[in-house]
This record gives sequence, structure tokens and C-alpha cells, in this order.
Amino acid sequence: NELLTQCHVLVQGRTVSIMGNIKGIKQCRRIIEDCFKNIHPIYHIKELMIRRELEKDPELKESNWERFLPQFKKRNIQRKKVKDKVKKKKSNDIFPPQPTPRKEDILMETGEYFLNEQERQLKKHVEKRQAQAAKSAERKRERDKLFEPPAAAAKPKKSKASSSDNVESAQEMAERLKKKATSDRPKTKKTGADLLLS
Repeated sequence: NELLTQCHVLVQGRTVSIMGNIKGIKQCRRIIEDCFKNIHPIYHIKELMIRRELEKDPELKESNWERFLPQFKKRNIQRKKVKDKVKKKKSNDIFPPQPTPRKEDILMETGEYFLNEQERQLKKHVEKRQAQAAKSAERKRERDKLFEPPAAAAKPKKSKASSSDNVESAQEMAERLKKKATSDRPKTKKTGADLLLS
């Protein structure tokens, strides 16, 4: 850029200093302003290089250079829009908010401010003991829950009719087994003497 515009450019943060002739300063200013608009300076540098080459040619000095200059299309790239943070509405109270109470104010309200150091220590000790006792009782209850037997599920009562059915089915099963046992005995062939006796 400095070679093309014959200007010295110094950039510090969002501040740019330019030293050089008026024509070069105007070109640099255009490039820098487009940089702030998020347009890359390479496009302008390309254009300046082409213009420099065209200036050297005496035949093209008077003609229109638009056909030689590059035409860059604008590309609309979709970017995520950052949502503005919701501002809290200020209350329309006439009076300012109450100041937060000091440590001394809280002690005065509870009455501890007027106690001497020994009584204050004793009170703190008693409160600490009470908190410990409550905590230990809670822990003991938690431990005892582990040893409690689970609640016995209510067993459905059997009616007399269903029990009598069970008894009958048992008797029937016994008879069936007896029949099976007798049928499983091996049959022996009866001899002629057996037949005569019967």
C-alpha cells in the first residue's frame, strides 16, 4: 500500500496516521474506511496496481479504464445476530432503596451488641451445640432407616372355596398316581394252573 500510494502509514489500534501527498492520502483514506466496513484491502491494492500499469501506457491515458478494473461482487454472508441483553426495567420509586444493614445494626436488633464478650462466646457455643445435636439426630435417623425391616406386603386372604378346590385337586392327583402305579406293573402271563384256580 505504501509503495502504491507513496504514503507512509502507521497503524496503532483503531487509529491510523498517514503522511504523504494529497492524492495518496485520499486513496489511503478510502482503503482504511473500507477496512472499517469489513472490506479487505487486497481489492483496493489490486485496483491500484492495475491503475499504475495503465498510467504507464500512453495510448490508454485518455480512454476509460472501467473495463480493465476488477468488479468485485458483494457477497451477503449470513452471520449469527447477537441478541441484545434484556435490560432490567428501573422501578419508578421516588425514594432510593434501603441501604444494607451494617454488622453492628444486625447485632443491635438481636441484642448481642449489648452483651459482653464472655456472654457472646457462651451464646455462640450454645447455638453451635444445638446445631450439632440436630445434625447428629438427623444422621442417626438416616442410619436407623437402613436397619428397619421393609413393610410387609398385605397378603391376600384365601377364600374357603379356593382352599377346598386345592384339597380336591390333591385328592384327585393322589388317585391318578395310584392308577398310574398299578398300570405300570409288568403283566405276567397266567399259566394253566392259575386259570384253573380262578
